[in-house]
Amino acid sequence: QVRVVESGGGLVQAGGSLRLSCSASGIIYSSASMGWYRQAPGKQRELVARVFSGGNTDYAQSVKGRFTISRDNAKNTVTLQMNSLKPEDTAVYRCSLSQIIVGAQYDYWGQGTQVTVSS
Repeated sequence: QVRVVESGGGLVQAGGSLRLSCSASGIIYSSASMGWYRQAPGKQRELVARVFSGGNTDYAQSVKGRFTISRDNAKNTVTLQMNSLKPEDTAVYRCSLSQIIVGAQYDYWGQGTQVTVSS
């Protein structure tokens, strides 16, 4: 099976930076995508950024120019560099790996890490 583990959350002042790390292990196909999602209290989970096996990336409009996602396919790890953080970035961030196996999509999630940005 697939296991996903995150690290790197914390408390930071507005304008500061934080780096989140995620590692996945198990049966992972080369076409798998990995990404970061976040959920603030009382709000729905939203995509922050994701990266595909070929290197293409996708970012939420609210984080473009501030966040950077990178992936090491050989190690099945991803990092999310977050700069110019804003209070509205405060949320629980979760890493996810997604892959399709015999026509069915499988999503694997990490336990989540808290990011708090003070104003």
